[in-house]
Amino acid sequence: MPSTQHLLLKQLLASATGTLTGKVPKLAAMRLGFEVLSLGQVMPWNVFLEDANVDGMAAEWVRPAAAQAERVLLYLHGGGYVLGSLNTHRGLVGALAQRCELATLAINYRKAPEYPFPAALEDALLAFRWLQKQGYAAHNIMVAGDSAGGGLAFALALALRDAQEALPAAVIGLSPWTDLALPPPVLRRVTHEESQVLEAFEIRGWGPLYAAETPLAHPLLSPVHADLHRLPPLLIQVSDAEVLSDDVVRFANKARAAGTPVTLQVFEGLVHWWHLFWRFVPEARLALDRVANFTHTIWAAQLASKQAA
Repeated sequence: MPSTQHLLLKQLLASATGTLTGKVPKLAAMRLGFEVLSLGQVMPWNVFLEDANVDGMAAEWVRPAAAQAERVLLYLHGGGYVLGSLNTHRGLVGALAQRCELATLAINYRKAPEYPFPAALEDALLAFRWLQKQGYAAHNIMVAGDSAGGGLAFALALALRDAQEALPAAVIGLSPWTDLALPPPVLRRVTHEESQVLEAFEIRGWGPLYAAETPLAHPLLSPVHADLHRLPPLLIQVSDAEVLSDDVVRFANKARAAGTPVTLQVFEGLVHWWHLFWRFVPEARLALDRVANFTHTIWAAQLASKQAA
């Protein structure tokens, strides 16, 4: 049963987006609105920010005081490949970095439609390789992302595998977008279920903006259509009430069948992007705590393997 705080959040989101239903807000207005909403964020205590330049791409280090020296997290924000920035996700990244005790590099990857596929993926690859040039071994890098950023994190791992490059220690997807093709069952949920946020922002138009001339079912656009063998351990969190939940579960089951270690955590009755509201929604804090537990388990398994060797 969702918390009272979450029920209140759901009502506020429904009220805020209800007037947009059936309309198509201009992309510039959506971007501005998201940036304005981000002004109310507060960073967790003892988490520090530092501007970074990743071979010409704007980025930001989010460093908790207790960060491990040799390990790092690469974070890819969500926003349907068209929205979002370092500003919009700073609080979430700070909360995650603090719990995981990891210095976290958040990048401002290029957005569609100005920069369609594969621009975002190229930027994610650039950041991962840049971290290695800074001295971080691939097995000491984790990659995480929410929504479209989660799908992008999976695409990053697929691209590294196909290029026969070293893979990250693990990949974490928070409500990841794994199928831009949006099959008919998903479209029916968008149309008929209580999904005001995604409906108001016209999720059906986001995928084509990013894909441009590339088929939506391309495996680096829609990882659910990829060959999912030989990937690092995956942590996937999703709510059963999300529009994209069926695709996420399908992706997780396919990855397991391919032999990839998958931890799937399904939450009950929560809105998409509930992680963003960690300051006042207890389910969001619980989800982030579970991410931290997963990362600590991965590091412990690495240490045990090294000691046994």
